[in-house]
Amino acid sequence: MSSPAATLTAPAPVVDAPAGATTAPIEPRKALVDSMKPLLVDVALPLAAYYALKAAGLGTFGALAWSSVVPAVRTVWGAVRERRLNGLAALMVSVNAVSLLLGLVSGDPRLMLLKDSAVSSVIGLTFLVTALRGRPMLSAGLRPWLTRGEAAKTAAWERLSAGSPAFHRAEIRFSAVWGCALLAECAVRAVGAYTVPVETMVWAGTVLMVVSMFLAFLVSGRIGVAPMERMIAAETAATTDH
Repeated sequence: MSSPAATLTAPAPVVDAPAGATTAPIEPRKALVDSMKPLLVDVALPLAAYYALKAAGLGTFGALAWSSVVPAVRTVWGAVRERRLNGLAALMVSVNAVSLLLGLVSGDPRLMLLKDSAVSSVIGLTFLVTALRGRPMLSAGLRPWLTRGEAAKTAAWERLSAGSPAFHRAEIRFSAVWGCALLAECAVRAVGAYTVPVETMVWAGTVLMVVSMFLAFLVSGRIGVAPMERMIAAETAATTDH
């Protein structure tokens, strides 16, 4: 199965357009659809593959192992296509490979369920640590969403991020919320992996992931994204007026 961390990729560096160049605004609907594609591949397909393999007569461990191949293949293919392997992608591939090898040795399907918790915990801790250190990891990925590729908003973001304590605190809150959400999801999933029947945990883990992501979006949007949007709008308007 997959975890919220599996749908997150390391933020790519944001490259500013040369002076005088026109940057096409990002279409919000297209951005939303694009962001949902990894979720579909990493969550829906492995879940469907698991039940299809079980229906075909494969054992629980075998079904879990083979269904885990889908997100791993997507991660590797993405790295090959883009010709770069970011830290999160490397981590997900490594954890899947190690857990599969350990599972083959032990034959324990619960160990296969636990691997998602390992990925979520490491990535969640990374988000939280970078936020507490004042260098929130998710800011680079959030910036294109809030600026929509518009030069005025991008410039406003840069000024606020460099000189506004309130804006910087909102950046930190956004990453911190996601870090805490992933760590909480990891803890609950880890307990469930060894206390809940495997067949139940397969679908319950997906429900848990969806709920944790929904809460993270809701909370981080309220205490992080919304204040940042207001500050960017005010900064952009003030600059335009002058």
